Amino acid sequence: MPLVTFTSDFGTSDHYVASVKATLLSTDPGLQIIDVSHDIEPFNIAHMAYVVRSVYQQFPQGTIHLIGANGNNPNLDTILLSEINGHFFVAPDNGIISLISEQNRPVVFAISSEKITNFNTLGAAKIACFLAKGDKPEDLGTHTERYVQLMLRQVKATRKEIAGHIIRVDHYGNLITNIKKLDFDILSKNRRYSLIFGRESVSRIHQSMTDVEPGEAFFVFNEEDLLIIGINQGHASQLLGLNFDSPVNIQFED
Repeated sequence: MPLVTFTSDFGTSDHYVASVKATLLSTDPGLQIIDVSHDIEPFNIAHMAYVVRSVYQQFPQGTIHLIGANGNNPNLDTILLSEINGHFFVAPDNGIISLISEQNRPVVFAISSEKITNFNTLGAAKIACFLAKGDKPEDLGTHTERYVQLMLRQVKATRKEIAGHIIRVDHYGNLITNIKKLDFDILSKNRRYSLIFGRESVSRIHQSMTDVEPGEAFFVFNEEDLLIIGINQGHASQLLGLNFDSPVNIQFED
């Protein structure tokens, strides 16, 4: 039986997460449910997409990823079911599917009212149960290309510059950018460069945050090969005055 992961902005101080799990387990007591996070910032689709996109492929293919979002769904009468890279996603029609799939055009099904009566996370949980029991997506909904689609900020890379943005401020205050290691490695080969953020400019990328002393800034590529700006044992966002969508550039010298 496939795993079911659950990600939401419901928090843990109320009963909302437990209610969804009760629906899942009441339908199938044998389900194995993995919590990804329920501390997604309320109504922050970019945060939710970043968290899910960062981890879903670490689960076995065939895993069902249930996504719950409170109040940020413009199409309240629509639940989407999609397959992305061998994984299934059950989510509201709020743009989250397009942000998770990034460059890949996912196959998307709109759930039929014949299968569920409640177009909310509890209804979506029942769809996840149908999938876990072996139902096919085409049996649960109708193929559609009409769903909310959003686009992430794109990196602009030229021989002279990589122009990126901060896409997430994590729990520690680290600034995660959309600048990829592959682009940097290609453009920086045998060339000097300057990493520019806010009013600061540096000319070194570290191998690890431990390369610097506590209180000093570090610049590393994470396990997703995305550039991070942080402060060892400090909160980079607060200390550097940078937040989501702040520009980060790398300029190269000939």
